[in-house]
Amino acid sequence: MATKISSRTASEGPHGEVSLAAGDKVAMRMWRDEPATDDKPSASRPYETVGYVISGRAELTLSGETVTLEPGDSWLVPSGAEHTYKIVEAFTAVEATAPPALQFRR
Repeated sequence: MATKISSRTASEGPHGEVSLAAGDKVAMRMWRDEPATDDKPSASRPYETVGYVISGRAELTLSGETVTLEPGDSWLVPSGAEHTYKIVEAFTAVEATAPPALQFRR
């Protein structure tokens, strides 16, 4: 059975993320118009993340290397990798996590 989730009516999570489609092994979410920030605290997560930038700019620091993410760019954060993001300009992106990040909410 197909599942359709509209980003216009999808629920918003505790950190501002919009929960999109989710299955047993992968989930997708969107960060919409995230405002500019200083570096967020460094963290590691028990899931792999891939993402795609729709608009805005951010800096991803992973393993001591910082890359700028701009519209059309995609990224990968391996499971367990220490990383941080800095939103430079109002940022909209879609991420997929495997296994689903929502399994790890507290």
